[in-house]
Amino acid sequence: MFRAILPEGQILCERYDEAEKGLELYDEDDEFIAFVPYTTLHALINEDVYGEDERSIM
Repeated sequence: MFRAILPEGQILCERYDEAEKGLELYDEDDEFIAFVPYTTLHALINEDVYGEDERSIM
């Protein structure tokens, strides 16, 4: 699972596809959730890593 960090919040997704101008996010049923332009994407983080205590990833 992945977490897309945006200026206005976060979106959880199971997978993503890279497009020319952003990311296409999909849920666990392979349903399209959202398109996130690269210009508004602060980070895309693997949810397994996000839960760890390692300060360098935050």
